[in-house]
Amino acid sequence: MMAEAGADGPRLAELLALGRRLWDELEASTEPSSGAPAVQEKVRQGLDALQRAAAMVAQLELFSENEELEEVASADLKFMLLPALLGALTLKQVDLSRRMEHLETAREHFLRFLKLCRNYGLGSFQLPPSTSSEEGAGAPPTPRDPAQPNLMAMAMSRTAKIERYKQKKELENKLASMSSSVESGTADEEQIREFYILQIQKWIGTSLEEIDSIDQELVILRSRDAARQASAGAHGPSRPTRAPMKPFILTRDAAQARVFGAGYPGLPTMTVDDWYEQRRRQGVVSQQGFEELGSPPCPSPPAGAVDEELQKQQQEKKEEEDDEEALQRARNWDDWKDTHPRGYGNRHNMG
Repeated sequence: MMAEAGADGPRLAELLALGRRLWDELEASTEPSSGAPAVQEKVRQGLDALQRAAAMVAQLELFSENEELEEVASADLKFMLLPALLGALTLKQVDLSRRMEHLETAREHFLRFLKLCRNYGLGSFQLPPSTSSEEGAGAPPTPRDPAQPNLMAMAMSRTAKIERYKQKKELENKLASMSSSVESGTADEEQIREFYILQIQKWIGTSLEEIDSIDQELVILRSRDAARQASAGAHGPSRPTRAPMKPFILTRDAAQARVFGAGYPGLPTMTVDDWYEQRRRQGVVSQQGFEELGSPPCPSPPAGAVDEELQKQQQEKKEEEDDEEALQRARNWDDWKDTHPRGYGNRHNMG
């Protein structure tokens, strides 16, 4: 295995070195926004290099579940970091429409790294739950009811975080003191091996922290999506919009329809009966009348008002049909008023 790695070693090592360098630059970047084009280009290049390196490692079968840590060559230990670096770079992508996908992919990378470390006995930690089907179709375990928190679990988690933070600081100090000799090539194989193992242990703590943050964000995103779906379902399917009606003028009867107009062409005039008949053919109203439109029935007018209205309509109808007799009486009355002043013939109040 060492010989195979040595044959392709330079190229594989270069891909890993490129991914590490881009990651370090992103961590030390002073760009005001992680979505800046220059930042996202580095993320893309880093992911591409690390993915190619991971494919080569899988092809070479550098790591196996059936071997011990002592069987892994010191020069190959650094390639164990590939899944963790892939997870860290995946989280730096800023496409909000694919945020959940990126979170789930990064979690898989971190979990793969932790499983690899657990298999080789590197570090003492509790492996987070996987995102397999038994955990609910890829979702992390459902959190406990916040109204009844598990105080013991919270205390243990807080203690574990504090311990990981202390270990991380100690590992960073050791790595800083050893990095110069390893990078310069003056370190012996034992120092190189210790240096890579310390790096792996540091990334174990980082991976555990990232998975914890990812699980919390996934709960928020899934709750938001569920609320949106519930809101959309509550409103139900949208009702089809009814085509707007053309404007028209309602008249009492056909005679008025002929007399009164809109004042400009293109605006039809119809009677109430015509309008009602048209609406009935369109299926808006039925034979039962206007009650089915949802409006309350109109109260019946008094009998006297009905008679007066009928007389008025009959009089108007006679006038509109040019009734000669009515017209003659009206003309006679007008002529009489012209020749007889107001009060003519009233003798009762004379002094």
